[in-house]
Amino acid sequence: MTHHSNTAPVVTIDGPTASGKGTVTRLVASALGFHVLDSGALYRLTAWSALDHNVDPNDIEKVADLARRMQVRFSGQQVFLDGVDVTEPIRQEHVGNLASRLAPQSALRESLLDRQREFQQPPGLVADGRDMGTIVFPDAQLKIFLTAQAPARAIRRCEQMRQRGLNPDEQAVLLDLQKRDERDTNRSVAPLLPAEDAHQIDSSELSIDETVQQILSLWHATVAQTKNIL
Repeated sequence: MTHHSNTAPVVTIDGPTASGKGTVTRLVASALGFHVLDSGALYRLTAWSALDHNVDPNDIEKVADLARRMQVRFSGQQVFLDGVDVTEPIRQEHVGNLASRLAPQSALRESLLDRQREFQQPPGLVADGRDMGTIVFPDAQLKIFLTAQAPARAIRRCEQMRQRGLNPDEQAVLLDLQKRDERDTNRSVAPLLPAEDAHQIDSSELSIDETVQQILSLWHATVAQTKNIL
């Protein structure tokens, strides 16, 4: 697979669960006319696929093989696996929890690395995840680390769940987020950490539009700076 490092600019947006990465990534990409990579969806798809095929999640070689063979397509907010719309199923909490447990496995991460880099195509890419700026696209032109306080993220996650017709327990959701944060931050492989050159944005008190505008301002400043250097 080809890594298109010289042909298309990349904006990476990393951060913890329910920090608003997905929504912000889509809006930034739309404003810039760039492609989108939802890397978390790839791990959720792997988890869903393992459950769907009755593959033991502890058999990481089989899981990694499954990940390599997945036929994935993103269309707007929809996600297709092997031609089937799985947008809703992969957003279930048990799928997200399994994805979080699988994510530290180096064999799985390796199997998805080239696939993620294939999304770097002209005119540009906005990539959202946990290690986009540190591991997958270390040479990205702009790196964002988007976070928010856990209670604010729990409220957002509960709102998302209610929109899907669920009735979440806010305290349970908060505890689940905190456990997932701890797991993601302390894992030995590609832990959730801001890249050294990332701009950190705390969106706890910001609206989605305000967050998007901050990132777009940083992008335009980056482009202007690059032109000045040239």
